[in-house]
Amino acid sequence: MDLAYTQEEEAFRNEVRTFLRDKLPADLSSKVLEGKHMTREGMMRWHRILHERGWIAPAWPKEHGGCGWSIVQRHIFEDERAEAGAPPVAPFGLVMCGPVIMKYGTEKQKSYFLPRILSGEHVWCQGYSEPGSGSDLASLKMRAVREGESYRVNGQKTWTSMARWADWIFCLVRTDPAAKKQEGISFLLIDMKTPGIRVRPIVTMDGGAEVNETFFDDVMVPAENRVGHENKGWTYAKYLLGNERTSIARVGGLKRELKQLKDMAALEGVDKNRRFRDKVAHLEIELMAHELTNLRMIAGLRDGRGPGTEASILKIRGTEIHQRMTELAFEALGPLAVPFQREALEEGWNEEVIGPDYAPPVAPRYFNTRKVSIYGGSNEIQKNILSKAMLGL
Repeated sequence: MDLAYTQEEEAFRNEVRTFLRDKLPADLSSKVLEGKHMTREGMMRWHRILHERGWIAPAWPKEHGGCGWSIVQRHIFEDERAEAGAPPVAPFGLVMCGPVIMKYGTEKQKSYFLPRILSGEHVWCQGYSEPGSGSDLASLKMRAVREGESYRVNGQKTWTSMARWADWIFCLVRTDPAAKKQEGISFLLIDMKTPGIRVRPIVTMDGGAEVNETFFDDVMVPAENRVGHENKGWTYAKYLLGNERTSIARVGGLKRELKQLKDMAALEGVDKNRRFRDKVAHLEIELMAHELTNLRMIAGLRDGRGPGTEASILKIRGTEIHQRMTELAFEALGPLAVPFQREALEEGWNEEVIGPDYAPPVAPRYFNTRKVSIYGGSNEIQKNILSKAMLGL
């Protein structure tokens, strides 16, 4: 296993750094680094900058408008993006739905949807989980009944991130209730402007509403918007989830947040506490191991091997480290982290903030990261995958 970067890869890193220095808007970077809320327009502004440069889809092949980058280049870009404080792009079209359309969609679907995902004309959200169907996703109940050249869709999706912002949603729906759970599911692309769709925000513990409930009441969806074969959607869902889990590793973002944690500890004086230093050192060691696991997977992909069980390992460890990072930030601030002022995370807020100016994001980050070990397939599910693949249990 060779983890060393080549001369060409180091040159690419310098190219990325130059681009970020010249093109990343300072107001967007400040929002990311200070933990402030990103608006839809802010996120899409960065999307358009990347699209203009031709760097919006690092994992897509060139024939579909992507960068055609190697897996190492993609890792380098993500590392530098996170360090610079560039906003992440919305993943639902670029990382999840787009690759499914590329692999399983019709030529008409590819020619219509892929360019609009790249340009940002279409913003997507994901319709997978339902009340009672989360980790056991194959138990979903939302029905799609074929009526001529359309499907009549009824049911509910929940935890639909960005649904209030989205133009389209990709949904798993049950098209054959008599079949075994995994064998009666189809994959539909649904325009969010279709009559019968209603979105209701779910206000989370951090005061935000990025997740939503989405209701479908007699929603008519053209049959040509089904990806692949009817009742074969579980195959496409597993392919999509594999892409999602590898992206949850967040190595670059975690390295940036570790630096912020150390800076905060120094400003508060808790870095002089031996027990606290031990906790931070242990977390840093875990993050180094996490990064090496990610690099080992990258090296395997560069050599033509599949990601294997590393995807589940990265999902588990990445989310656990992320949660531990926020716990230590909370510990560093002590009582100053408790008074959560949501308004302090909004653009233009200039009123007096309780505690130091780096305190406002700590509590909401802590609350928000409680979910990361659940979405994308809960960590318990990932451990089951590992036990079957590695131990034969």
